[in-house]
Amino acid sequence: MNILILGSGGREHSLAWAIQQNPKCDKLIVAPGNAGIAQMCDCADINILDGDAVASFSEENAIDFVIVGPEAPLAVGVADRLRDAGLLVFGPSQAAAALEASKSFTKAICDAANAPTAGYGHFTDADAARAYIRANGAPIVVKADGLAAGKGVIVAMTEAEALAAIDDMFDGSFGDAGAEVVIEEFMDGEEASFFVLCDGKTVLPVGTAQDHKRVGDGDTGPNTGGMGAYSPAPVMTDAVTQKALDEIIQPCMDEMAKRGTPFEGVLFVGLMIKDGQPRLVEYNVRFGDPECQTLMMRLGGQVLDLLQACAEHRLSEMNVNWADDHAITIVMAANGYPGSYEKGSVINGLDALAEDSMNMTFHAGTAEKDGQIVAVGGRVLAVTARGDNLSEARDRAYAMTKQIDWAGGFYRNDIGWRAL
Repeated sequence: MNILILGSGGREHSLAWAIQQNPKCDKLIVAPGNAGIAQMCDCADINILDGDAVASFSEENAIDFVIVGPEAPLAVGVADRLRDAGLLVFGPSQAAAALEASKSFTKAICDAANAPTAGYGHFTDADAARAYIRANGAPIVVKADGLAAGKGVIVAMTEAEALAAIDDMFDGSFGDAGAEVVIEEFMDGEEASFFVLCDGKTVLPVGTAQDHKRVGDGDTGPNTGGMGAYSPAPVMTDAVTQKALDEIIQPCMDEMAKRGTPFEGVLFVGLMIKDGQPRLVEYNVRFGDPECQTLMMRLGGQVLDLLQACAEHRLSEMNVNWADDHAITIVMAANGYPGSYEKGSVINGLDALAEDSMNMTFHAGTAEKDGQIVAVGGRVLAVTARGDNLSEARDRAYAMTKQIDWAGGFYRNDIGWRAL
């Protein structure tokens, strides 16, 4: 089977790493990829937001299966264009991808499905949004309605913070994503990520994780795309998992199908859990990054079989075989992230790191220049390890980070603290 993965981050590196272990994978291409991915398979320089270009490339290279990694191509309908070209595709339609591309759309689905989530208001006018904040007070959550690369959510602990967030969004700080806002009730509890595959009808759980959004130790500083993650999430007990499936996910998937826009792909379900009751924080329509890295380490080559079955509407035939272990990812980011950061700093020491089923360093924002690996993004590496327990996995991962010689980067020292 010839496979094309779209994307260039740590998520796509981990997907490629897992898929390549499956004997069904004859040829693997990642577009556009990164310096780490290029060390294990071919990379192709194509515009993954251009469905016609991806379809033409797939035809020229006899691609059998396309896996869409990030949300942006899904939101502009690349999966639809590829399906129209007769290709087997993993990833939802543009209409179904609105579950991530529009916060207000997700709220409407939850309302129709009676799925427990935060109370909210949806606004296209800044004055009305400010009035809502003043009437409800803080803490409160302000979200850009559209895609903002994981950064369009402000958890405002004071009314002044919330009002400033409204100013930023309507002044264009988040581009078109902030042209509309959703303002939500602040939910307290413990947050977790639950990943399920859905083929339009059948829902199959594939794992849980917890990430670390804040940039600094002790969950301090601004939100980021994620500074680390671990899997499984202890708070996702069997009872909580079943409640999430029965009360949130299945009713929402049924509502999507009822509307004629069935969801096909991976659903990243952000949950807030308090007193054993899960409530929906948000849906994403792709694997999380860095959560994906922990999941791929634990799932290995069976991932290809699961994604293919999802794309072929055969999920009811599938079972997930979990190793009884733990995985953790530590993100190494460029100094200054999530604000402005320098590009081009050289990363040394990667060649000496172990790369096997227990230890992997997945690349995100890297490139090769003059034979050296350099940083070209904000989140640059995802150092990932497995262990019999979380403490063992954590020690192994931190030992790897200490072997990496990169003066231009930093990482949190407390990934996994909630569970440990």
